[in-house]
Amino acid sequence: MSNHYSKNSDFLFIYDAKMCNPNGDPDDENKPRMDYATKTNLVSDVRLKRYIRDYLQGLKDKNGKFLFKIFVSKVEDRIVDATMRIAHEIVLNKNSELFKLKQKEIEELAQKIQQNKKPSASEIAKIIDKKELITALFIDVRLFGATIPIKDPAKGHSFTFTGPIQINWGYSLNKVDMIESSSITSTFAGRTRENTEEEYGTFGKDWQVYYSLIAFHGIISGKSAEKTNLSEEDVKLFDNAIIEAIPLEATTRSKIGQTPRLYLRLEYQDDKTFLGDLRRYVSLEEKESLRDIEDVKLDFSKLKEKAQELKNEIEKIYLWVHPDLKEMASELSQLNNGHKFELVTLPHKIEP
Repeated sequence: MSNHYSKNSDFLFIYDAKMCNPNGDPDDENKPRMDYATKTNLVSDVRLKRYIRDYLQGLKDKNGKFLFKIFVSKVEDRIVDATMRIAHEIVLNKNSELFKLKQKEIEELAQKIQQNKKPSASEIAKIIDKKELITALFIDVRLFGATIPIKDPAKGHSFTFTGPIQINWGYSLNKVDMIESSSITSTFAGRTRENTEEEYGTFGKDWQVYYSLIAFHGIISGKSAEKTNLSEEDVKLFDNAIIEAIPLEATTRSKIGQTPRLYLRLEYQDDKTFLGDLRRYVSLEEKESLRDIEDVKLDFSKLKEKAQELKNEIEKIYLWVHPDLKEMASELSQLNNGHKFELVTLPHKIEP
């Protein structure tokens, strides 16, 4: 494909979490992930990418048809391995132009699945004989990459895609306190041996943070985009998804209370330039005892200086700021003052 995204980008994403658990640590009673030495709240890149995958998986066209397929997902609410995930998708897309020369093999594959038999990787490889078929099927492979345990016929080893979009672990810009009272109880009705109803109570832990202002840095690589066929439209979808996913997907009891606050992407003119972790150029004036977004004051003066230094390398700056942060939005809207690069306000208008 010739229309792959061909430039580099650095991006900064900031959201806050209030009275909830942004990312539980299964190795520590599902407490919010913490660096206890610095009282910093941590969130894995996997957690953020899960929100984005779920958001994209739920997008529909005007006729109610789902627009995108996600590789890292369940099949009919069942957890399956990579081979079965691809097999299932091949059968669903058997009439696609992608597989018009593979109808016999797909029919055999469909019969095996109907018989509840697991196809082998070699059987899948007869159909998926080039990597472009994988990236055409799954948008999250184009975005984040994947290792597919199906041998590439040309190279003799697994298909491996290095994701053009790479995201660091997120961390809070403020010092975070956890809510001390964390015991919860629940009651439900059961049946005794005499067939009479009886109520049972259970105790559990409900770990939450008071307030955490979480910042992520990530990159988009033009060189890697060529290998996964990441397109300009895919990047626009990612921009929108990272802004819109959390309010729509973080809806469980432990996750409600998270709000996106800022997304900024520096798009360079080539596939060689990277500024690095943008969080180094943003500072929080007050780092302790924060409880609400109204208490937050961010200083972007260093970022402005870096934008000035890179004025000949930056092509566009994509920006979204939450309506609660009007002062911050006004400050950041001046990033391109006196420079030739364009400032683009998000989200993109995308027709499904």
